[in-house]
Amino acid sequence: MSNKRVSFKWAFNEFIWPRRIIIFGGLILIIIRSLAGLVVPYASKSLIDDIIPSKDMASLKTLLIFVCSAILIQAITSFSLTRLLSVEAQHLISLLRAKVQRKLMTLPIRFFDNNKSGALVSRVMSDVEGVRNLVGTGFVQLIGGTITAIVSLVILININAMMTLFVLVPVVTFALIALKAFGYIRPIFRERGKIKADVTGRLTETLNGIRVIKGFNAEEQESQTFEEGVNRIFQNVKKSLTATALITSSSTFLLGLASAGIMGIGGYFMMQGDMTYGEFVSFTLFLGFMIAPIVQMSNIGSQLTEALAGLDRTQELMIMDEEDNGLDRPELLNGISGNIEFNDVSFSYEEDKEVLHHINFKAPAGSVTALVGSSGSGKSTIAGLAATFLNPSSGRVTIDDVDLSKVNLSSYRRNLGVVLQDDFLYEGTIRENILFARPDASEEELQHAVKGAYVHEFTDRFDEGLNTIIGERGVKLSGGQRQRISIARALLANPKIIILDEATSNLDTESESYIQKSLSVLMKNRTTFVIAHRLSTIQQADQILVIEEGEIVERGNHDSLLAEEGRYHDLYTYQSRI
Repeated sequence: MSNKRVSFKWAFNEFIWPRRIIIFGGLILIIIRSLAGLVVPYASKSLIDDIIPSKDMASLKTLLIFVCSAILIQAITSFSLTRLLSVEAQHLISLLRAKVQRKLMTLPIRFFDNNKSGALVSRVMSDVEGVRNLVGTGFVQLIGGTITAIVSLVILININAMMTLFVLVPVVTFALIALKAFGYIRPIFRERGKIKADVTGRLTETLNGIRVIKGFNAEEQESQTFEEGVNRIFQNVKKSLTATALITSSSTFLLGLASAGIMGIGGYFMMQGDMTYGEFVSFTLFLGFMIAPIVQMSNIGSQLTEALAGLDRTQELMIMDEEDNGLDRPELLNGISGNIEFNDVSFSYEEDKEVLHHINFKAPAGSVTALVGSSGSGKSTIAGLAATFLNPSSGRVTIDDVDLSKVNLSSYRRNLGVVLQDDFLYEGTIRENILFARPDASEEELQHAVKGAYVHEFTDRFDEGLNTIIGERGVKLSGGQRQRISIARALLANPKIIILDEATSNLDTESESYIQKSLSVLMKNRTTFVIAHRLSTIQQADQILVIEEGEIVERGNHDSLLAEEGRYHDLYTYQSRI
């Protein structure tokens, strides 16, 4: 089955059929509007052939009332169509955006590692907009226009069959050209969505990294990269414009040719007395009512083609496997002790490129396990497996003897707290960022977390205190201040398991002394994994695992590892000299 058919079937079942009553109501309105529009060409024949020659003023008044009533009906139905369908379409766009965003939140970490955030924003905000052409007036106008064209065709045949046959030849030719063009345009629209997403993604990264760009005097380089991206969009648009220009010029030529032919044939019939002047005018007006929907349908067809191209990409996203699949992860954790064990765990990000090899260790409940080693050795990967951000390629990671790959992620992550090297903060207040972990926490609990992480040490100096706006990603704060907010957030969550990934990496000496105290409180009676380059911060760990090239090369506590005079001894001695 082709992509086109799958996408339309999915779009029909997902968006059109559930709103069939509204769409059917819109179809009724558009038919009424179209039929009301046919009154003018119908009335013109009576006006020219009957009323004017007989000078019948009474019939003229009746005709004018009839025509004005039809115009009023057209106005009312047009307004009702906008209120009924256009508003519903915008409502659907908002619902679909929320649905796509919710779906994104269910996808695994690996998906986000492989996609730019800006590109994903484009999928949520832009790709779904095409649905308005399915549920809005577009799809209904396509059907309504078809009905109008058919009714007009029947009337035209009744007026003069030969003239109608002459018109149909260029009209059918135009329809075939349009259908061919739409088939050519859809992949172009689909590609445009990808290009726009890439360009948006790069622009988002550029704005987020503006300090680095300016620091390396790389403004011109980034501008050139963006110019290349927008030029790719231009080249794509140029292709689609060629196809749409073909449709437009074909309609101008073929329908113009039909009009010229009608003038000749109509003139001949009127000179022969086989057609009245009123019939000719009426035929010409009805011809407009038949051709106008066809031309309109070509424009709507282009919009629907673009809509389906965007919905192709939306469909791709919506059918992706979710991270927390109830069938694959049936185990619910109601309460945990916090015993974590790695049993012969191997992991690879890419096939045949293992980054962890047969990892075995136990992290008993309430213990502190430190992971040390050179960059790229696999420390963060082990932490990611413990946090369920990743799944083992082979082997098992267990929590209280339950396989983590079978555990419902929500039930596990309720017991998890993370403080990462890249301390992520929302633009907003310090209070809002700490409460992110538990929005319903009491003021007393909030203050406990604030004091536990020594956040009050710097917020007390701010005029707004905890209500200070910190800027995008906390740009108005120092690295140490941001890190303390992240630790306060973890304290407020009150988890059973803590992942500290380089939690003291951004801290000055004074801040580190504050944090070491707060971490002691945070780690107490909690199973903790600590990744640290500063070995001075992990001397009290219950066990230290030295990771090199994806393997545990040494294990023990600080004193025993120093006594071995191996890799840990070398790292510690080197840092002590620094």
